[in-house]
Amino acid sequence: MYGLTRATTTLVFSAVAGLLIWFASQIGNDHVGGYWARVGLVAGAGLVMALSQLLGGWTKWGVPRLSIAVLVTAFVPVAIVSLWVILAGEPGSGWFHDHVLAWTRDIHLSGLVTDFLYYIPVLAFGTGLVFGFSFDTAGPRVRDRDVVVDRDRDVVQDNGRAETPTTSDGRAADEPLTADREATTTATTDRTTDGETVR
Repeated sequence: MYGLTRATTTLVFSAVAGLLIWFASQIGNDHVGGYWARVGLVAGAGLVMALSQLLGGWTKWGVPRLSIAVLVTAFVPVAIVSLWVILAGEPGSGWFHDHVLAWTRDIHLSGLVTDFLYYIPVLAFGTGLVFGFSFDTAGPRVRDRDVVVDRDRDVVQDNGRAETPTTSDGRAADEPLTADREATTTATTDRTTDGETVR
């Protein structure tokens, strides 16, 4: 059931991502507004693919939450690098575009950035995908299991350690039972009488 649910969710969200990419292909890329609309739609497709796994149950159906560690450690660097290339590929001569190109020349990365200009949609998709990976779930809520009481045996388990109940004099409460078992075991052991084995 879990595998089928995840597979169906992945298929549906893949169709939504494909639709977003198709919408992006219908927008002209010759002006700044169209350029950023295309980038945004493709990034949204990447986000949708990441959410398909989150909402499909791979993290145990818990309530989604933002993981700050993943956001800061993974998404922020990816977003900075991708945005750098995306701004460098912006049509026209906007302030950000001109400054990014100037800074790129200053740090001698013009060739690398130019190579990546052909893959701006891939960078946008990947950025959306990594942002989606910043979300996680804590799993379903469960009862507090620190203290579990076994009512049949009157045994209390605290943080995984079983505590045997004791009597008022400090002996273990099951000592009489242990003594009875030992006596029964001794009585039924083999005894030899006149060379014969008696059970």
